[in-house]
Amino acid sequence: MSFSRKLPYACSPRMFWAPATFACVFCCGLLLSAQSATESTPVVLDRVVAVVNGRAILSSDLREETLLSVLEPSEGSAETPQQALERLISRTLIRQQIREEDARLLEPSPKEIEDRIGEIRKELPICVRENCATEEGWNAFLARHGLTEGRVKAYLRSRMQVLRFIEMRFRQGIQISPQDVETYYRNTLVPQYQPGQTVPQLSAVAPRIEEILLQQQVNAMFSGWLDSLRKQGEIEVLDPALEASGILSQGGATAP
Repeated sequence: MSFSRKLPYACSPRMFWAPATFACVFCCGLLLSAQSATESTPVVLDRVVAVVNGRAILSSDLREETLLSVLEPSEGSAETPQQALERLISRTLIRQQIREEDARLLEPSPKEIEDRIGEIRKELPICVRENCATEEGWNAFLARHGLTEGRVKAYLRSRMQVLRFIEMRFRQGIQISPQDVETYYRNTLVPQYQPGQTVPQLSAVAPRIEEILLQQQVNAMFSGWLDSLRKQGEIEVLDPALEASGILSQGGATAP
């Protein structure tokens, strides 16, 4: 009699794979658990530090502004995050006033941006010290301060656009009288010369005096206008460290 004997279930060949299968499933479970834990842990890539009339200013915007402040003339003191945020708020308020059709008219040409970069490389004190006039020196300057040519051009394009808007809005209609020029000449310019020094004739310096007086009026009008925008707008600083400086609550206009 022939018969076939079945192996007990406990000795089934399928069961020989059970420990390995269990180990595999267990390890996969650990990996999935770890992955889930990692995914559930928030990773802050950026955050909002201020809101200006519904427009968010991010911490990355603030870092960028702080880096780019090296391109602005300074009195030797390092740029603070509070000062950078103040300038960002001012620029945001101004840009919200620029209409789309005006934005196209105010857009600087690529040549104008290149010319401005050329002026910075030759005239900005820190650039003079770091030899930015040469290509090698300029590239080293950008790398040293965490900048790129593209970021510099974008920054200058935006800033030039804002400055043109200010000129267009406030410069038109301002009249400087000959009496104003003569008063500045006698009361402000002449006293700056020491006895024995040659004082230039009024006719020679009148155009420059007129430009100075014009710019003073533009600055005064712009400052009052920007203060008004601040009071009428909704500005909320969400970072206590930035708000604690007191700079943002003083209401003084800051150049964009």
